[in-house]
Amino acid sequence: MSDLNSRIEAMYQADRRGAWFFVAALWVVILFVLIMSWPHIPDQGVRTVVVIAAAAVLIFNTASMAAMLRHYAEDKRFIYGLDIQHLDATKKEL
Repeated sequence: MSDLNSRIEAMYQADRRGAWFFVAALWVVILFVLIMSWPHIPDQGVRTVVVIAAAAVLIFNTASMAAMLRHYAEDKRFIYGLDIQHLDATKKEL
């Protein structure tokens, strides 16, 4: 049972790292695009809309990723236990 718990925790931590990596990459990409396109947006109204849209994407995506990880933490025994069962069954078939 301890081996199962350690495997579940390892899978959860790997998913957690990957999720936060993608969030960080999204922030870098959105901010890079915003900075690079800023000089090409002459109208202040359009600039305002672009900043609000970029902020909304970053805030909502970050919040949704945090919510997903909270859900995974609450149900990780079920979620990852099922994955491990399928992985072990596949290994036995090979």
